[in-house]
Amino acid sequence: MSRRVGIFKVKLFYHQKAMLNPKSNIMKTNWRILLLLPFFALLMFTSCQEEVVDITQPTEAEALVADSELTAFVSAASKMDGSKDNIIDRASCISVKLPLTVIVNGVEIIIDSEEDFEVIEAIFDEFDNDDDNLEMIFPVTIINADHDEIVINNADQFEAYAEACGGENEEDDDIECIDFKYPISFSIFNADFLIIDTVEIENDRQLHRFIRRVKEYEVIASINYPVTMVLADGSEIQVNSNEQLHNTIREAKNTCDEDDDNDYNDDDFTKERLDNYLIKCPWLVHEFKRDAVSLTDRYFEYAINFKEGGVVVMRERNGDILTGTWQTRVVEGRGAKLKMEFENLADFTLEWYIYEIEEGRVKIYQEDTGRIIMKRNCDVLIDHTKERVENYLQECLWRVTELDVNDSDKEEDYIGTPLKFFENNVVKIRVEGELIEGSYQVLVRPAGIGLEINLEGRPDLKLQWLITFLGEDKIKLSNENNEMVLRRHCPNTDGDLNYILDILVSSEWEVALYEDSGVNETADYFGYKISFFETGRVRVTDPNNGIFGGSWLSFRDDGQLKLAFNFSNNQPFDEFNERWKIVEINENRIELKDISGGDGLIDILVLERIQ
Repeated sequence: MSRRVGIFKVKLFYHQKAMLNPKSNIMKTNWRILLLLPFFALLMFTSCQEEVVDITQPTEAEALVADSELTAFVSAASKMDGSKDNIIDRASCISVKLPLTVIVNGVEIIIDSEEDFEVIEAIFDEFDNDDDNLEMIFPVTIINADHDEIVINNADQFEAYAEACGGENEEDDDIECIDFKYPISFSIFNADFLIIDTVEIENDRQLHRFIRRVKEYEVIASINYPVTMVLADGSEIQVNSNEQLHNTIREAKNTCDEDDDNDYNDDDFTKERLDNYLIKCPWLVHEFKRDAVSLTDRYFEYAINFKEGGVVVMRERNGDILTGTWQTRVVEGRGAKLKMEFENLADFTLEWYIYEIEEGRVKIYQEDTGRIIMKRNCDVLIDHTKERVENYLQECLWRVTELDVNDSDKEEDYIGTPLKFFENNVVKIRVEGELIEGSYQVLVRPAGIGLEINLEGRPDLKLQWLITFLGEDKIKLSNENNEMVLRRHCPNTDGDLNYILDILVSSEWEVALYEDSGVNETADYFGYKISFFETGRVRVTDPNNGIFGGSWLSFRDDGQLKLAFNFSNNQPFDEFNERWKIVEINENRIELKDISGGDGLIDILVLERIQ
């Protein structure tokens, strides 16, 4: 990859004697002498008089002078952020160097890493009505905003530095909402703008000190692009010039909460900030406990995407997608609460307290019985795309297994009549072997992916549905007052279904037995002949040679083979409008059972081949 250069303009004044005097103000350190010696030696060959070299300033579009806003931005972005350890020092412009020993509410603790801050927080949070106190064991070393280390010998000396930082959440010079992704490199130039060296920068401390030398007119330097910038939410931006870098930092520098308060882990957040934080990127479940039982193995890395408008999308590990609702609220004296609701995911359906937010992680709990730890992952793709849903719909037939419209059960109207989705937004429903054509459209809405179906004579389907679950063999849809479930049906891939088809279409059949909740009603069907056709049509010839039709469909439901009949209102066969369990099937006999209504009684239907 090629690298472009953006130059920091400097005006360099020097005296010939200064080049020979390592104690001069210009030549402050041996490092500076070594860095500038090559182009100083070059100038000694061309002049023996005191002189001033005035570097011609490039245009503003090409470079910035040492005291430019861009230089100030880079310096501010590389300052030491002292807010992470405010639970210890209560000062955002300094940080205590670890390890150190502290006494927290009378308990002596050695702090070796930032993870130990949680121990302090846990002691503070143990009791609600006590006075929390923290003392440091001196001497300690502090690090200031310029990354300088200072040894502090007593509490008074420390307090003086802490007070100089100002109060909580006061404006300061450092930029914390955007950072450089290291390493980055700079080119060093001589007076003729010829590159004499390159410097690689590995961290904020090195960058801040290098930019300080640029600001003090000690070096002529340029950034070697491209450079990657990291925003507070973890996303990255690649910049390729000084102008892009300047604009990127300027636009990002005030876009996050710098957390310059003394409340560790952010349990003072607002509802607006919490909502924006949750919406920003998807989350993965890292730990899960419900009713004091660990369910981490079950829900580990379930992906959650909080959306605007109160919609939350959950992706299970097997790829199934569920859609639910979410909302937050602030409780006086208790912080904020997050409420999630999923129709078929009771473990998550609860109102949880938010008790900790740290960069890239959220912890929520329910009293003493439940806890969820979620980690942010902006690279996770949860939602299905419009194209993927369209391809999925077109792969197989789909059975309407549940349909509730305005609190009215309509699914019986669709027994044995599957849907088939085609390209070019064509959908067909198979009724009595005939295909009724209509149209469909996969919709992209802020709440998620939706589906609209238009079929003549099927007003119950002519609605805009939101896909709330999309699994391997099932799609759940809903809107304000209605719900529908479609089950995937791929008969050509199932040998058992092909066997059933071959048997049914091979001859005519008659009703050998029909028991309706224990009542034998076989006589009502004497003399009727039943013919099955491969198209899904079933034809019934009555004893008087009258003919009427219906629909049939054999399918597998959760591993169980079933046979569905839909004779509409044609009596007496409308009694058979059910999805029957296949108990036995061979070339001469088919035995079917169905649980009748809600009383637990069983209907039995036996068909025998007419010889």
